[in-house]
Amino acid sequence: MTPHAARGPVADFWVCRTCGADFDPSPTAPTSCPLCEDERQWVPPTGHRLATRSELAAEGMRVVLRPVQDSVTGLGTEPGLGVGHRGVLVRTAKGNLLWDPPGFLDEAAVAEVERLGGVSVVASSHPHMYGAAVEWADLFDASIDLPEVDVPWLQRPSDRVRTWSGEHRPLPGLTVVQTGGHFPGSAVLHLAAGRGTLFTGDTIMVTPGGDRITFMFSAPNRLPMPERLVRRVVAAVESLEFDTIHGGWWEPGIGTGAKEVVRRGAERYIAYLRGDLPEYD
Repeated sequence: MTPHAARGPVADFWVCRTCGADFDPSPTAPTSCPLCEDERQWVPPTGHRLATRSELAAEGMRVVLRPVQDSVTGLGTEPGLGVGHRGVLVRTAKGNLLWDPPGFLDEAAVAEVERLGGVSVVASSHPHMYGAAVEWADLFDASIDLPEVDVPWLQRPSDRVRTWSGEHRPLPGLTVVQTGGHFPGSAVLHLAAGRGTLFTGDTIMVTPGGDRITFMFSAPNRLPMPERLVRRVVAAVESLEFDTIHGGWWEPGIGTGAKEVVRRGAERYIAYLRGDLPEYD
């Protein structure tokens, strides 16, 4: 695959420090962040906190890239930004997909992604992880493929957005499946190569031990996901073959047996929702 060349230097834009959402460049900071004001996120007691990309760079923020598995490279920020997630660049013979990009990027990261073949498609698990989608797409002449129902959450409108619903195949061997749950358009990315890999953001959240999963409508506000939505998420991935799960952070992940872990984890979660645990009465 011939690498796609970046189309210019990284531009400036506003970034919400609390959730990582990006906003269009302007002389003054946005006065609100719709993502933070939604009940799935939070606004600090001192009010909204925004900075420009150049201000974050001056503070020492940078993008780090590390291998995740064959043909998959992770991209995260140090120090962490917003929900602290890391994205992944999934490389294929027909182009690369950038999944869940962080809200900050720098010239060094752009150069390394260019070396790895550039970006053909940008996609995300849900709006808290849209990050610098527009900037990456503009730099590499890529599309931004989002579930139609969640497009209004993208705070930087772009004519590069391509909408879809249900299931989407942006590149050969890659499928994005709309599961719902956390957001109506929450999705997972399936890589068919090998025994199959699922990239879940926090749609299906891997717990710290790396051997279980859970579900949350809002992690920071400790709001559980209703049973009907949990069952919808699990049903949406049932037809996929996958042995590995990578969540939205460097760690933890599930290295093997992931599909059965999802099944067991969903039933365990629903049992707790129902209070169907007589041993704890």
